[in-house]
Formats: sequence, C-alpha cells, structure tokens
Amino acid sequence: MKKILSRSVVKPFIALLLMCVAMSFLSENFTTTDNLFNVLRQTSVNLCISVGMTLVILTGGIDLSVGSVLALSGAIAAGLSHQGFSLTAIDTYVGITFWGCCLAALLVGAAFGCFNGILVTRFKVPPFVATLGVMTIARGLTMLYTGGFPITDLGGGFEYIGTGWLLSVPMPVWIAIAIILVFAFCMKKTRTGRYIYAIGGNERATLLSGIRVNRVVLLVYTLAGILSAVAGILVTARLDSAQPNAGMGYELDAIAAVVIGGASLSGGSGSIWGTVVGALIIGVLNNGLVLLDVSPFWQQVVKGFVILLAVILDRASAKKQL
Repeated sequence: MKKILSRSVVKPFIALLLMCVAMSFLSENFTTTDNLFNVLRQTSVNLCISVGMTLVILTGGIDLSVGSVLALSGAIAAGLSHQGFSLTAIDTYVGITFWGCCLAALLVGAAFGCFNGILVTRFKVPPFVATLGVMTIARGLTMLYTGGFPITDLGGGFEYIGTGWLLSVPMPVWIAIAIILVFAFCMKKTRTGRYIYAIGGNERATLLSGIRVNRVVLLVYTLAGILSAVAGILVTARLDSAQPNAGMGYELDAIAAVVIGGASLSGGSGSIWGTVVGALIIGVLNNGLVLLDVSPFWQQVVKGFVILLAVILDRASAKKQL
C-alpha cells in the first residue's frame, strides 16, 4: 500500500517540477517572489476544497456542491458582519464579531455537507445527483440572500485573513497548511481514516466487518462542507466582498486536483499529499496561462484536457495493477 501511494504521488510531483521549469523559461515573471506567493495564495483556496473532495472521492462519492456552498458561506459571513443594532441610551453599537461571522459560515457549510450525507446514506440518492441538487439549492439561496449584488466593506478580521501576513507568509497559506497537516495525520494515523479507505475499496465488505459505513460517509460529506466554508471565508476575505457568483467552477478544479494527485474516482486509492501536488499543478497551470496571456476560453480547454489525461492515466494504471 505504501509503495502504491508513494508512486502515485511521485508521478504528479515530477509533472509539477517539469511544469515549473517550463513556465520559468516561458515567462521571466513566473519565478519572482511576488508571483510564487500569489500562486500559493490562490492555490490555498482550492486546497481547502480539494482536501474535503479527497475524503469524498476516497469513499467512492463525488461532491458537486462545494463551489455553491463556498459562495453561500462567504455571503453569510459577509452579511452578518454588517448586522447589529444601536443602544442609543448608552451610545453603543452591538454587532457580530469576525469570529462569530466565521462560526456562522462554518455551521452553514456543515449543514449543507450533512444534508448531502443524509441524501446519500439515508435516501440512497447517487452522490452525483444529490450534490448536483444541493449545488443548485445553495446557489439559489446565495442569490436570494445577496439579492444578486456583492456585499462589500467587511473590514476587521476579514482583511487580515485575506491579505495579511504571518512570518513573511500569507495567512491563507498558513490556513491551508494547517488543514493539510491535520487531515494528512488523520487519514494515516486514525481509525476513521482507515475506514474511509476501506469504504472506497469495498463498501460491502466494510459493512460486514462491523463498521458503521453510513456514519463515516455522513462525517465525510460534513467535513467537505466545512472545508468549503473555510474556502468561502478565504475568498470573501481576500476580495473584501462576497460575490453572488463566487465559487463557480471551483468543484471542477477540486476534482481535477484530486484526480491529478493520483486518487481513483472509483474510491479507495489516493492521499492528501497527492491532492496537494495536484492542486499546485492546477495553480501553476492557471498562473502560467495568465502570464502567457492565454485567452480565458483556451484556459478552460487546456484544463479540460489535463483532467481527461489524468483520468486516462488513472484507468491505465488500474488495468496494469489487475
């Protein structure tokens, strides 16, 4: 198992190195410190989502709602930052703190993730269909909550989370690193992590062995929702506004990161570190295409081919192992 996992990470890592070398020759601005930090800052959002997507895909599922949950969570956090009331008698304004806004956003993400899990486990709705429906619901609620207009001028803690630095490293990068380390440890050193791999490998056998499969799957989708909310807070904080159309297409980048990182869409195979490499590949690709002044339409075409190539290689590797 360890050899398979290490091999699955090494291949995309080599591809990442080759891509970085190629971009450094094609654009002199690619290797500048500012640009490299920009790549890491942009990738941190996708990393938060992709870690949650990794858990879902390892169980053999999929989550198409992450982008919409990101948008709704960010809008809730931004909207609550403007809520409050005045106590004219004592000349005081009482509002919701930054941490209160973040907690509300995380609860929204957890609620939608849990709803996904209930649809998949209790009502046996296929993950693709269940999360597609939730994606539409969350996007519609975002439009209703914002009225189709951005919520701006957040200030306070949002500014520091989005654009602040700690020890010469952007705060979003620190947050992404913390999430990666926590989930990498949990997947490797805890029983829940082993259960997730087992469910994706053979759900029937896992159920017969006495593991509460539905409970684990419900937890996985809930965690994916929470991590989407974290990404929503980061996006909102960085832009200093909550955009109604935020997160559109983010689910595709997350799935691409997981697949490029060596995970199998059929479940049971993959790792957090592989997803990290996959997310960095997507980030470098996006940044490099922008630096090369490639049309946004062609960028979508290129990313689509990269995803297809990753899936084809995954299927070819699976056949060789058989």
